[in-house]
Amino acid sequence: ANLLLRQRHLEQENLRLRALLDMRARQPVEGRIAEILYATRDPFSRRIIIDKGIQHGIKAGQAVVDELGVIGQVVRVFPLTAEVLLLTDKDQVIPVEVQRNGLRAILAGAGADAMELRFQTANTEVRVGDILVTSGLDGVYLPGLPVAKVVKVDRESSDAFARISCIPLAGVERYGLALVLGSRDEIPPQPDAIKQRESSPAPGVR
Repeated sequence: ANLLLRQRHLEQENLRLRALLDMRARQPVEGRIAEILYATRDPFSRRIIIDKGIQHGIKAGQAVVDELGVIGQVVRVFPLTAEVLLLTDKDQVIPVEVQRNGLRAILAGAGADAMELRFQTANTEVRVGDILVTSGLDGVYLPGLPVAKVVKVDRESSDAFARISCIPLAGVERYGLALVLGSRDEIPPQPDAIKQRESSPAPGVR
């Protein structure tokens, strides 16, 4: 029985690894696969440690994803490991947009496996089941990465704003493999942009 369980576990890990490699192939920047080692001991913070650090080219500010979407962001880097602030941490906010209609919003961590969509009025165009993706406005996350799903919209809130609860799409509270994405500065310029730059006159030239 133990052998069978181990075989199933290995099969699941292989499937996740293939999905992660597929996610990396779809991104316009380089990605480095890392293993999530453990969660930090601070009970008031949602952070994990991964097995890649300075010696592997990891830098603070890089986005971390799994095969389903965004996990968080690298905040501290050590020689062989790095600390990742999870999306669900109460200090974490991320600009997103509703995939269905392009509505832009701010998504904030709310503790264990929970997030909140902030500053949306009671008549907001957000509904249960909506998928939220990165808008890219913060300069950290590439646009279009899956982030969360809306699970509850309370329009009867006593304040001026609706209370909108979300859950992350990625396995934020799950251990295993993750993908550290390169910075947005590493995106190679598109051919059209190169042509436009070459055809435009140099500064000061009329």
